[in-house]
Amino acid sequence: MVHVIVHPGFHKTGTSSLQSWLGQNRRALKPYLSFYGKADFLTAGSAARIYGQKPYPWRLRAFRRSFDRFLNKIPDAPVIVLSRETFSGSMPGHRRFPGRIITGYRSVAVPLGQQVIAALQTRFGADVQITFLYTLRERESWIRSVYGHLLRSIHLRDDYDTFRARFPNLIDPRAEAESIAKTLGVAAHFVDLSEVSDRHEGPAAAVLDLLGVPDKVRAALAPAGRANSGQSKAMEAEFLRMNRASRDKAALKLAKDAMLKVARDTGDAG
Repeated sequence: MVHVIVHPGFHKTGTSSLQSWLGQNRRALKPYLSFYGKADFLTAGSAARIYGQKPYPWRLRAFRRSFDRFLNKIPDAPVIVLSRETFSGSMPGHRRFPGRIITGYRSVAVPLGQQVIAALQTRFGADVQITFLYTLRERESWIRSVYGHLLRSIHLRDDYDTFRARFPNLIDPRAEAESIAKTLGVAAHFVDLSEVSDRHEGPAAAVLDLLGVPDKVRAALAPAGRANSGQSKAMEAEFLRMNRASRDKAALKLAKDAMLKVARDTGDAG
């Protein structure tokens, strides 16, 4: 029987670090799992994100077609790990057509999850074992990280207090994940980022723990670094100033990218 672990995020819970480390160690971990991340199914991942922003039935069907194509290309394996935070939709703080702020996942994560499950059953058979693994984060820490990400990635002009006020009934990530998994009717595993972020494998430890990968195998691999980490408060303040001052989004992105590169090169990302 094939066992598929689906890691659908959430955003800003160590997902990039998890994907990076598992991708780098794909060959060494082959006896225990076959890993596929963002770069392996870009089209399906993007289709899921677009559905999160424009949740129309044809967008969901577009995701399913793309996901089916990906699954049909990969070989059978005893354990398959699929990691993509867009399986839960778009990051809160973005806008959903026609303009409402996205404040949670459930409304799009459930139909996306249903399609993921149906596609896996079609590809691997009705008896495929499916486990949803959620990496999570404390509520206020999570929204603070979301804010920092949006400052650097989109034209956000709100200071943090204004941004936070847009989420008066902010979801608790764990409660949201548990509700989604219960509705989907799948086995689910929930891991707080604080439990794994300092482990040798970083957030990827959540996957290896679930599969019981031996300690001696894990210790032989290079320790995890941080991917897509947040920026310093000073850089956030500068991004906010730039967002408010500029109307040229293309030039703004180039300027931000240059700042981030300097920060990474000097180890001053925060």
